[in-house]
Amino acid sequence: MKITKYVVMVGILLCVFMPFNVMAAKPVVIGLQGPITGPWAYEGQMAKQSCEIAAQLINQKGGILGGRMIEVRVVDDAGEPKTGALAAQKLVGQKDVVASVSTYGSSVCEPASNIYEKYKKVNIGYGVTAVRLTQRNFKYFFRTCGRDDSQGKFFADAVPAKFSAKKIAIMHDNTAFGKGLAEDTKRALKSMIDAGKVQIVYYDAITPGEKDFHVPLTNLRETKPDVWYFTGYYAEAALLISQARDIGITCPFVGGNAAINDEFVKIAGLNIAKGCYMTNEPLPGDLPYPEAKEFLKAYKDKYGEIPSSPWPIYAADALNIIAYAVDKTGSTKSSVLANYLRDKVNGVPGITGPIGFTKLGDREGVPFYLYVVNDEGKIVISQ
Repeated sequence: MKITKYVVMVGILLCVFMPFNVMAAKPVVIGLQGPITGPWAYEGQMAKQSCEIAAQLINQKGGILGGRMIEVRVVDDAGEPKTGALAAQKLVGQKDVVASVSTYGSSVCEPASNIYEKYKKVNIGYGVTAVRLTQRNFKYFFRTCGRDDSQGKFFADAVPAKFSAKKIAIMHDNTAFGKGLAEDTKRALKSMIDAGKVQIVYYDAITPGEKDFHVPLTNLRETKPDVWYFTGYYAEAALLISQARDIGITCPFVGGNAAINDEFVKIAGLNIAKGCYMTNEPLPGDLPYPEAKEFLKAYKDKYGEIPSSPWPIYAADALNIIAYAVDKTGSTKSSVLANYLRDKVNGVPGITGPIGFTKLGDREGVPFYLYVVNDEGKIVISQ
């Protein structure tokens, strides 16, 4: 009889306390929206792997909120604006997703961020540099990467002097990112143009997804530029430089920060890719921070090499700062997290350096460098 009463009492206690224990053990779910398939799948896969490594490192240290683990929930947007909105809709529809890392490509991010804003869900872009994204005064949108106007100013300050260039060709791809960077670069060059130091001899767009660019390249060739800046993505950049060299365009090629990565070198081939330049935020291997060294070691241990572009690292830092905000506030409520990120996050150590946000949600203090593909096909800081 006593044994029966004891068993009954234990059962009652388990029923009383189990819901709390189960709740405490539930993971904190952070969404990742990115191009897991499609033309930018190379970047999307690296972002997925980077976020998973970031979560792994947090979990190995005991998680957040007194022991809850981080779970990354991935949704593919295929690098398409319409699919981007659908991916965001899918994530906001999952009540356990506290916030999202979203996404690569400004044209994909724009409709997606509209959905997140409508449903009041924090979303942090990691590869979205179009200036206008943070000019909408959204409460729930942030980004860990830099902006196109900063990159355009860097081009104007560094590139004409580097190549003693007076005649500049600018080519974009009409995407939100590519066109935005081209326009910001043109604005940054205005004072030099007005002073007669440089002139833009070519300014036009190509169509992304095309394979034959001989018509626009022939037009560009006729302007005889001293340097050629392409502000689109790596898949088109590799084809453009290959076809340009075939028709006798020999001037230095400079890509924007989506134009050159290891896949660019692979598509174009080493003989074509070497000597190509890029304006970019620091690449992973050039990050000096202890958080970067820890992250890159864990990434290389699992995947055999480190990411070849900065965007996956910004994705990892987006996940890290979401986890940090949840832990520090003790809340998964979007309004609490958004207010904390905007008002309280300042100089928080990150893989890509100290993290802080402006009132608009922009990352503060992102530097740029001029990179070049060397003779071995490695992307290194240009001397």
